[in-house]
Formats: sequence, structure tokens, C-alpha cells
Amino acid sequence: MKNIAVIFAGGTGTRMGSDLPKQFLKVNGNEIIIHTLNYFERNEKIDEIYIACINKWIPYLKKLVLRADLSKVKKIFPGGKTGQDSIFIALSEVKKDHDNAVVLIHDGVRPLITDETINNCIEGVLKYGNAITATPCFETPITSHDGVLVESMPRRDTVYTAQAPQCFYLNDIYQAHIEERKVNPEYDGIVDSCGLMFKRGVKCHLIKGNRGNIKVTTPVDFCTLIGNLNAIDYAQLIDLENKARRRR
Repeated sequence: MKNIAVIFAGGTGTRMGSDLPKQFLKVNGNEIIIHTLNYFERNEKIDEIYIACINKWIPYLKKLVLRADLSKVKKIFPGGKTGQDSIFIALSEVKKDHDNAVVLIHDGVRPLITDETINNCIEGVLKYGNAITATPCFETPITSHDGVLVESMPRRDTVYTAQAPQCFYLNDIYQAHIEERKVNPEYDGIVDSCGLMFKRGVKCHLIKGNRGNIKVTTPVDFCTLIGNLNAIDYAQLIDLENKARRRR
């Protein structure tokens, strides 16, 4: 059974305040989407990559993929009206080529995925049937329906933030989409794949994620991404220097 990365890159850059879709903004010489794809390309357990993209930007993305020599990218196709719609289209494309597979559903603008997370997600699906990347909440969580008054304060050690990848067997998540679209074609109230499966009574299993693997949505996120990438570069340089010293 193959392991397939399903990437949705349909953002228009509205909240970023840019005419260029946020996935094509450059950081450290590469577009955000290329940073994301590189991690899946290099991972030994990933077999193929499918990408849902804004239709008019597909030729541009194909050029970037060719330039970056991303051999695992099998298909690039138009996404849908919403994120969930794009995911369904992507799963449908995978379904055309595979009877079943492990699918890792990931944001194109969440570029700091790690090999460890990818591997743990695949192992999580094989063990539990699904794997939801998440990180513990470090701030004090509160709930409020009106945004004015605090209604409750859940215990912090019980609160997590769901990230991506969110990973499933292809047949399971595809069938969940089929059933949801019959009664809720606009996916009202469904914000991610975990929410879709949870709504259907599926027990979703947490996999520890990388807190720095933010989703780039706003200019502040973009600045944070630059800082995180630089921190990774500095850490690698320090590691190389330490190894060189030990060899001397």
C-alpha cells in the first residue's frame, strides 16, 4: 500500500493582503509551497504527491515543480470552492489511481513539516487507522461565544491544537466525504478532516506535531516563518560546526 501526500494549495492571499497567492510567496529563495513539497519529496516513505491548486496558477506551479525536480508529484489539478471541497477533489484524483492508500492531507502553506512527523503519521494510520498531528496548548485556553465574556476555562493539559498532516486510509476519508456531501455539500461547520471524521463518530488518534510548523495565513505568520526557517538554518550550522570540532 502506498503512502500519498495530498496537498491543497488553494489560498488566494486575501488575508495576507497580497495579489500573489500566499503559497507562492518566497522565503529564503524558495516559494512556500516548494518548501512544503521538498519535505515530502525527500521523505523515503512518501511514494507520490497530489496537489490541488488554483486553476489559473497551475501552469506556474508546474514550472516550479519542474525547476525543483520534484519527481514524486504525480498530479496537479484545480481545487474547489473551499478547502474541504479541494480535499475531496484531491482524494477523488487519488481514488482514480489507487484502490486504497495511506493519505497524508496537508496544507501547502504549512512548510515546516519534519521527517519524524511524517513517519509517525504513517505509523499512526497503520496502528490506529488514522493520525491527527497536534501540539499541546501552551497558553491559557478560554471559551467565549460572543468574544466579550469568558464562558469557561478548560484545563490546559486537556487542550491541543490540531495541525497537519491529518492522515487516514484513503477509503475511510473518501467515504466520509461522500456521506457528508449528501447532507452538507457546503461542509458547513467542518473546518478540517479531523472534524469530518469526528462528526461521524470515528475515534481520532493524536500524533505529536512540531509546534513551529505554523500555517502561513497573515503577514505576522509570514514573519514567524522567516524566523523559524532561520532558526533551523542556524541549528544546522551549529550542528555541523560541533561535528567538525569533534573530528579535529
